[in-house]
Amino acid sequence: MSFMKRILIIDDDMDMCNLLGRFLQKKGYETDASHSGNKGIAKFKESKFDVVLCDFRLGDKEGREVMREIKLVDPYAIVIIITGYSDIKTAVDVIKSGAFDYITKPLIPEEVLNVIGRALQQSPEGMNTHRPATTLQAAKKNGKAFADDEYLVGTAPATRELYRQVELVAPTNYSIILYGESGTGKEVIARTIHLHSARKDRPFIAMDCGTLSKELSGSELFGHVKGAFTGALNDKEGHFELANGGTLFLDEVGNLSTEIQAALLRVIQERKFKRVGGVKEMETDVRIIVASNENLQDAYRRGKFREDLFHRFNEFSIVLPAFRHRKEDIPLFADFFLARSNNELNKSVEGFEPEVMQIFLDYPWPGNLREFRNVIRRAALLTSSGLINARVLPTEIVDNNNFGHSFLQQQPEAHLVTHTHHSIIHKETDLKNAAAQAEYDTIMNVLKQVNYNKSRAAEILKIDRKTLYNKIKSYQP
Repeated sequence: MSFMKRILIIDDDMDMCNLLGRFLQKKGYETDASHSGNKGIAKFKESKFDVVLCDFRLGDKEGREVMREIKLVDPYAIVIIITGYSDIKTAVDVIKSGAFDYITKPLIPEEVLNVIGRALQQSPEGMNTHRPATTLQAAKKNGKAFADDEYLVGTAPATRELYRQVELVAPTNYSIILYGESGTGKEVIARTIHLHSARKDRPFIAMDCGTLSKELSGSELFGHVKGAFTGALNDKEGHFELANGGTLFLDEVGNLSTEIQAALLRVIQERKFKRVGGVKEMETDVRIIVASNENLQDAYRRGKFREDLFHRFNEFSIVLPAFRHRKEDIPLFADFFLARSNNELNKSVEGFEPEVMQIFLDYPWPGNLREFRNVIRRAALLTSSGLINARVLPTEIVDNNNFGHSFLQQQPEAHLVTHTHHSIIHKETDLKNAAAQAEYDTIMNVLKQVNYNKSRAAEILKIDRKTLYNKIKSYQP
């Protein structure tokens, strides 16, 4: 049995409520209306609604306040804001405050129906079969893959919110800061924004600012003329030239030197630049997207990044969720990466044993999607046919829970001093034992910080993984 979807309209314009209500009823929806924010909140508390259409400007309060109170009643409530203000800043504001989407006045019937339809597809009842990213033009294969099957979107709530913001800002010409841990896919998101912008037919150029010296950064960004420095044997086009008309993506932008930051600010302000060693000014028209795994606002407060450049970049910012916060996406990405690995290796591995999938769900994935992809590729390589089992997974992933939850709690009392922290030292306090205790404390603190990922711990401690394993083994009785 199918039930009519219920829509609550909150607008202080009675004629608007009546017209919109009748229109939606003709399209098969059940509607109710309130002519003030407080009455709308009260009505929402009294009855269940699938979607709320709320005007941004109400007589007693803003639509943003109404949405906030509705979300307190039901955090998963779908709220669509109606606004007479078509500027993108208002839209960005309400979306970031938790609105599903916005519609501008005068209302276009087809647009209203389209937005409501998308909202209902992403309601809790439809989460298993629908995804928000289906509105992206390139989404295909039942809404799972896009961009020529190179990437997967995912279905987790954090992923849906990410792509809702991408869809909102992509058509604009805003500069964007992407924040996220290493491996979360910042370049993928930057490329997706480019592909859904008016610049999609122009170049997308990416530059990793974290791997270049000050001299090379200037040459890569602005190009150079022959003889500008030792080794400059020919004229070279820089990224601003190569990306002209398109999008320039600067990864780890916080690593740029202060001199390059100053030159970059000038290019953004004047849309002109000179090649290194050159005298001719060249014009450029690029959209800039930057990425960082540290907060650039904190960086400029510490004097490590120019404040004026930060504000130039910060017209819009997006925080990419860590993979550990996207548990619902793990089975989807596992199948996706396995299919790509089968194709790459010319294999036909069928899938994963249930134990393996549980290991994937339990592991915190500090390397995010990049680490997950590499684990799947390695497992596929080591599996001849059938299902991937735990024996072909890296040791640190399989041992993640065992080490983290049992090792710290299974030290025999006879070998421990009674402290609030764990200890490996017998009660003698000679210098050798004190040094061993300090080493043990350091190793255990680092392991806790990286969720017992022993590969990352070894990297931080500047020892190889085998040495770390031997030290851990030596601590066990």
